[in-house]
Amino acid sequence: MGLGGKGDTMNNKSSKDNKHISIDPWGSSTIEDYNDLFTQFGISKFEHFLPNISHPHYLMRRGIIFGHRGYQSIIKAINSKSPFSVLSGFMPTGDPHIGHKMVFDEIVWHQKQGAKAYGLIADLEAHAARKLSWSEIDGHARNYVLALLASDFNLETGEIYRQSENRQVRDLAFELGIETNFSEMQSIYGFSGNTELSHIQSVLTQAADILYPQLDHPQPTVIPVGPDQDPHLRLTRDLASRLRLFSVTEAYASFEADPMELEYLETAFDKLSPTKTPLHCNDVADWIENENKPSEVLTTITNKLKEASKEEFYPRVRVINHRATSDLFKKLESRISENKQTYKQHLDVFDASHDEIDNIVREFEIEHGGYGFYPPLSLYHRFMSGLTGGKMSSSIPDSYISLFEDPESGYQKVKQSITGGRESAKLQRELGGEADKCPVYELYAYLLTQDDDSYAQRVYEECTNGTRLCGDCKEEAANLMREFLKDYQQKIKEVEPLLEKLNFNISNPEENS
Repeated sequence: MGLGGKGDTMNNKSSKDNKHISIDPWGSSTIEDYNDLFTQFGISKFEHFLPNISHPHYLMRRGIIFGHRGYQSIIKAINSKSPFSVLSGFMPTGDPHIGHKMVFDEIVWHQKQGAKAYGLIADLEAHAARKLSWSEIDGHARNYVLALLASDFNLETGEIYRQSENRQVRDLAFELGIETNFSEMQSIYGFSGNTELSHIQSVLTQAADILYPQLDHPQPTVIPVGPDQDPHLRLTRDLASRLRLFSVTEAYASFEADPMELEYLETAFDKLSPTKTPLHCNDVADWIENENKPSEVLTTITNKLKEASKEEFYPRVRVINHRATSDLFKKLESRISENKQTYKQHLDVFDASHDEIDNIVREFEIEHGGYGFYPPLSLYHRFMSGLTGGKMSSSIPDSYISLFEDPESGYQKVKQSITGGRESAKLQRELGGEADKCPVYELYAYLLTQDDDSYAQRVYEECTNGTRLCGDCKEEAANLMREFLKDYQQKIKEVEPLLEKLNFNISNPEENS
């Protein structure tokens, strides 16, 4: 989401190597090793999905989009042409810059694949976290909306809104506040007794934004963000599940299993069920121990299986009652006609698919006043490096190029940027440049070469093999940047009349000066 402002840093320590990763939604921290995000925060690699996407965006193809949570649901929705949504937000504390452009493009790409698209202006966040006046916020909000529209955001299949003017979001934020407390906020964000209540409230508003696309019709919703926003996604996933009356999971016996344990159970069932019927839990425990290397997960799941002993081992869909009355739970049970077994707080359904039962339960929940939220999904992109080094930041003017910047100024900033080149032209020819550490190469990969993969690859290879020198490379990139800004700002002028279609007022700062 488009958050900013300075807050307390959330530190996480790896048990393996004691390495700290700081994920701070309001700070300016960078991620030194993206691989650590997979092990420490449960983010999954995105690259495995590329063969399943017919026309992936170039940010996907080039590994700039590197991780996800649950994106398989979005691919399924795209391929089946079923409803899904995409949402991301922008805090109007300054003008949108070229780093924001890739988020605009991610939203629009999903919109073109069939998503209902949402762009939110996080003005409450800007007011609470950065203390901006409302007149300042109005001017920046206007420019974000124009930039979104100039990136081909379609108002016919999308919605742009301000937090401060969306009553549904604010009401939902209040409901979410009932489901959390200060201790949880302190644990996730490092809030202290000095943290302003408006800052805490803005977190709940952010969670309400993420769930907003599902208020009228629950559906898979993907949130494209940088990894610094992951705490918001994890909190919102938890809150979405807490608001559910029921949950639908998979199981193989009476005990519960987490996703990693389920992988062992699924493999065991596929291997053993053709050879032995009925299959018992202790049979499965023996097979898992014999066929796998020892691990903490293996020990946990085999202990569960051994405790279940002679219980029959068979896949089932489990419906768990979280918040519903016993009478409502009985009504749901009668709605499910498949072969089932009922317990006090859950029922197991046999010979039915997870999706089939999940749809029945979700529709029943909505009929009886529940939300039926899907857990929000997320798509993570790498940070764009600042032209002066470090993270591109609105607080460092020379580190970024505004989408509203004079094209000649954009040209000069590229010319003055640092590179991944060697100390001399001679060493550059001998050793090649370090394109992976070069902000200028990132301009080509993230923006300037657009959909032309061969162009981006040629720049990379010429840099790393020493045939491309930094001076010539920056001159080429600077010219491309100047032309990009000219073209983009022309689009901004063309879409300005579309502002009238929006349901909120955003003033032109030039009219107020």
